[in-house]
Amino acid sequence: MGYSACIVAAGRGMRAGGGTPKQFRILAGRPVLSYSIDRFAQDPACAQLIIAHAPGQADRVRACLNGAKAVLVEGGETRTQSVRNALAHVAHDQVLIHDAARPLVTDAIIARLRAALDSAPGAAPSLPVADALARSDDTGVVPVSRDGLYRLQTPQAFQTTLLREAFQAASSDYPDEVSLARASGLEVVLTDGEESNFKVTYADDFERAEQALAGDASSASLTVTGMGYDVHRMAPGDGVHLCGVFIACPYQLIGHSDADAGLHAITDALLGAAGLGDIGDHFPPSDDQWKGADSSTFLAHAAKIAAEAGARAVHVDVTLICERPKIGPHKAAMKSRVAEILDLDPRRVNIKATTTEKLGFTGRGEGLAAEAVVTAALS
Repeated sequence: MGYSACIVAAGRGMRAGGGTPKQFRILAGRPVLSYSIDRFAQDPACAQLIIAHAPGQADRVRACLNGAKAVLVEGGETRTQSVRNALAHVAHDQVLIHDAARPLVTDAIIARLRAALDSAPGAAPSLPVADALARSDDTGVVPVSRDGLYRLQTPQAFQTTLLREAFQAASSDYPDEVSLARASGLEVVLTDGEESNFKVTYADDFERAEQALAGDASSASLTVTGMGYDVHRMAPGDGVHLCGVFIACPYQLIGHSDADAGLHAITDALLGAAGLGDIGDHFPPSDDQWKGADSSTFLAHAAKIAAEAGARAVHVDVTLICERPKIGPHKAAMKSRVAEILDLDPRRVNIKATTTEKLGFTGRGEGLAAEAVVTAALS
């Protein structure tokens, strides 16, 4: 059973400094919000992603999506209002509500919450309070027992119908959904949180988060990059193959195989990342068995031998350079086809097109060029 995830990103977040709402501040080269988006977008169980944003911030949110599909909802003046607005769009029986300013949520936290919902209306990740506590009043400092006290984190997870009923009964604003749920009598259980799932609130928190992300990167597999470039001459014909898609048009690309410059460039880039030479080493044009061959065969073979060498493509970026044909209407199909050949999430494939402003052989329509960059993980 899939779930809906709501990311609350409507706050001003100025305590973190920098003059920019913290969800859009850059953390290790990316906006803070993008980390939470990626976490949910990569979870196969997350069937719907909803993001509540401040008025006028929709374009900033879109810039963080990185290909993820999300429902964008305008938030309110308070957290309760923002979540209420997002909840109206939830389409699944379970909903997880997460702070945009917690970029380091893990799959394990999400899994524990969903398991808890099998037997409870609501659940929240928590950590015990380790420090001594006190409050201050007219009499001075008054120690407070920390027994039974916990720090609550997000995501906070609920059965959707029950949370909606709690919101309908709510007559004021609450600091989080657990507070609102408990005010209506809804049971909430605690699951194990993680220290790394802290909320980026103050300027120093950015340095802490950068250090945590650097630690993740150092323990991850090494990534390498390969580049590919291919050119094919253009002549009258009935269509061209580009990035695995046939485009009907009054010309064709001339080559020994099907002359798919896009797939050839990706193949070269993947082979380069794996340190396995180039496409000519594996599929020489002097070999008649490749005459008219489907270029997907080349890329699939490159992926196979790269995997045997311990390299797996994790991201592909292609630029097609031509005056014709028009690439825009075919980008989605190209993304899907390349992703299918490489067994990638289509969000990890990017197709771009440009012209040379009528300059050079591509500008004169004499041919087409393709450039590709492939990032691969080494195991």
